[in-house]
Amino acid sequence: MNVPDHLLSPEAIQTAAHALATRRLTGRVGGALPDPCRPTTLSDALAVQEAVSAELAQRAGERVVGWKCGLPGADTWVLAPLYASTLYRADDSAGDGSDPPPAGWPVWTQQGQVKVEPELAFVLGRDLPPRAQPYEAEEVLAAIASAHLALELIDNRYDEQASVYFADRLADGLVNQGLWLGPAIDLASACAAQVLDITVAADAQALLAQHGAHPAGEPARPLYWLAEFLRGRGQGLRAGQVVITGTYAGAPWVPVGPTLQVCFGHLGTVTLRFQTRPRG
Repeated sequence: MNVPDHLLSPEAIQTAAHALATRRLTGRVGGALPDPCRPTTLSDALAVQEAVSAELAQRAGERVVGWKCGLPGADTWVLAPLYASTLYRADDSAGDGSDPPPAGWPVWTQQGQVKVEPELAFVLGRDLPPRAQPYEAEEVLAAIASAHLALELIDNRYDEQASVYFADRLADGLVNQGLWLGPAIDLASACAAQVLDITVAADAQALLAQHGAHPAGEPARPLYWLAEFLRGRGQGLRAGQVVITGTYAGAPWVPVGPTLQVCFGHLGTVTLRFQTRPRG
């Protein structure tokens, strides 16, 4: 892929990262970044994305614990980090064995609703470190420890009036605000789940029924791409990291407060609640 070199200076990248990290920490939204620090190439967008992660680590002790990814396009790289503070595990709200919050999982909302993406998640059981030799799909598949039902949590940190492009969104983590990681499912069944009938209900009232298809066909294909892409950048994947690879049913709005039931066809059903996280 022919991608232009960096056009932004290191100082401009840091300025952009500071602004985007502040939005992520506070829940505030804003317009497109000022032109002097606005990424217009994929290389600059990823540089800003990485600088956001570094700033979040410095300001809030944040850690990258996984990735969202998808197959690349002619002018797109689809990857963004998942952070520890907003990785919610169905059986453990804080990584310490505590119960889920009784009022629901905290999320940024708009008018009492949040967008979610029904996805499958893969948890790695061993490292896929940077190396000279390319990774084969079989190696990546063998590194997966478990598969899970999951909901990606969506929030747009650019306001609705902002005219933004893919590079803007890539720099800001591709509208991700977190991940709800549900129960483990059979790995072979997950890898074979090219289509799933997705239904969503709130307090038993139907909200969505869709015959969903994975955007990559095979759900693990984007993970193979991610491992190789990061290897080529001198990075890698670590044991315990969680990777999601694409939605089966777009990003439907769901209400906070009511009990939600999301059915992933033959793979299972999850039940959960959300509560509004106050924006700063």
